[in-house]
Amino acid sequence: MAMVDAGGIRLHVQRMGPAEDRSPRPTVVLVHGLLTDSLASYYFTVAPGFAAAGLDVVMYDLRGHGRSERPSAGYTLDHNIDDLEALLGRLAVTGPVHLVGNSYGGTIAFGYAARHPDRVLSLTLIESEPATSAWATKLGAILDRVVIHLAHNEPDAIAWITANRGHNTARLAKGAARLARETTLGRDIPASRVLTEDEIRAVHCPVLGLYGGESDLVDLVPLKRALLTDFRAVVLPGHEHSVLVEAPTAVGGHILDLIQAGAGVR
Repeated sequence: MAMVDAGGIRLHVQRMGPAEDRSPRPTVVLVHGLLTDSLASYYFTVAPGFAAAGLDVVMYDLRGHGRSERPSAGYTLDHNIDDLEALLGRLAVTGPVHLVGNSYGGTIAFGYAARHPDRVLSLTLIESEPATSAWATKLGAILDRVVIHLAHNEPDAIAWITANRGHNTARLAKGAARLARETTLGRDIPASRVLTEDEIRAVHCPVLGLYGGESDLVDLVPLKRALLTDFRAVVLPGHEHSVLVEAPTAVGGHILDLIQAGAGVR
């Protein structure tokens, strides 16, 4: 475990590399999702395979999540993009990177790519979308439900989750309730600055969208094809939003195909 000072906030970072020191190595940065997620969703799924394939793998806990520092305020999308930018600087990752984002992590990754198109070799969005007005409205509704039904009615909500989803999900839900209750995250994210169509179109690197076949995000595929010059989608039937942890072999294989096609990893 390493704690890195990324511009005034301490972030928990894990890094994996191949057994053999082959240099230079392409760097892939893995950005996790919101509330119940952490870098563990990568650490126990696709990260070891990426390292074995010869990649320098960087994963970290977002502010407020996992073992990273939890400030009481400062949770807009731009705060998270700033964290990613500062973290790469602190880790001396100077070359372009491959970015992978799951759910909200994909929105962060896309925002970074829109801000620094020259620093991103490829972008993978797992069950994710860029920050638009529609995205902000949807996230606002989700976070309202978290605050109202989970953070403010925690005993009853946790009891129901334990009975219907198990103890591990209940443990994660407790952490999400504490984060929503003790910080401004629930207000900050829906109030985040969103991207214009021109900013979305400015992302010219190869973009891969990975979706569960039962997910409503599949409906956004035509829009992404219209806005992005190099976009392809893979739909994995029988899965919903948790496709990363439910089908890690398929997810990891598609991401490696994308990276290896453009980076010369063998």
